[in-house]
Order: sequence, then structure tokens, then C-alpha cells
Amino acid sequence: MVVRYLAPAAVTALLLSTTGGLGQAMAQQPAAQVSQAAASDSSFLQMAGSLGLLQVKLGKLAEEKGTSPAVRDFGKRMVADYSKANEEIAAAAKGSAYPAPVILRQHAQLYERFVRMGKGSFDKKYMAQMVSDHGDAARLFQAEAEGGRVISLKALAGKLLPTVQQHSMLASQTAGSVGADVTATAQGGRQGS
Repeated sequence: MVVRYLAPAAVTALLLSTTGGLGQAMAQQPAAQVSQAAASDSSFLQMAGSLGLLQVKLGKLAEEKGTSPAVRDFGKRMVADYSKANEEIAAAAKGSAYPAPVILRQHAQLYERFVRMGKGSFDKKYMAQMVSDHGDAARLFQAEAEGGRVISLKALAGKLLPTVQQHSMLASQTAGSVGADVTATAQGGRQGS
């Protein structure tokens, strides 16, 4: 008689636990999507922040090491424009409860390579790197402006995108004026990433 009551109770408990697990799995799916979107916004902030910090450091270096007035002027503009953009990115990170941007290891290593570089080869290599960096930055900002989930970050990316695109065009023009080989650097930069 006890078996007669226990068997239906066991089946009911099994069904309830299965549907409960299914409900949890369904509830976790949107959370995973939200987590993925947050990771995308977080990745944007990390990369945009690091690129901005790198541009300021390299710009200052270009002002010191650049032999061409066009390269020194380009560096000066990068320092001014990215100092302002970095403040906006840091404020957006703080407002969205993300950590403050820091320079990523890959960007720190790139900076160190330029620090050790002699003045004779600096202009061409710097400008080739600027063409590559600003092409990558334009794609990064455009992707966030179109697909970002955090409204404030999406808006910031859209606001800064035209400036990044202007920098990309200016970098190409300046690179051409100093005879930099931008195709080899751009391809090599993508292969190394």
C-alpha cells in the first residue's frame, strides 16, 4: 500500500524537477544573451580606452621624435583629440559601472617598440601604424555604434566615430606625404592580431 502512494509521488516529483530545470535553462538563456552583450560593450570600452591612451602616448612621442613637420603636427593633434576623447570614454565607463580604461599589454608593447626606434625610421613607421590603428578604431567604433547594448556607450561611439574617421583620412594623407608603406603595415597588423 505504501508503494502504491510512493510511485505516483515519485513520478510527480520527477516531472516537476524536470520542468523546473527547463524553466531555469530558459531563464538563463536571456541572461547569457545579456552577458554576451555586456561583454561586447566591455570589450569596446577596453579596446577604445586602450587605443585612446596609446594615441596620446604615441602622439607625444611623434612630437619629440618626428622629423617631418606633418608628423609632429599629426602627433600634436592626436594628443589633443584623444585626451578629450579619453575623458569621455572614462566618464562613460564610470557611468556604466565598468572599470576605468587602461592601456592593454599589446598597446604597451607597441609603444615600447616606438620608444626604442631611432628618429630616422620613426616618421614612416609611425604613420603606417596610425593608418592601421585608425582603420581598426573606425571599425570598432562603428560596430559599437550599430550594435552596442548600453545606450550611453552606443551613443558615445556614434558621437566619436566621425572624428575617428577624420583621423583615419588624415593619417593616410600624412603617411603618403612622408612616403610610408601603409599596405605592408596594415596587412602585417591584421595578421598579428
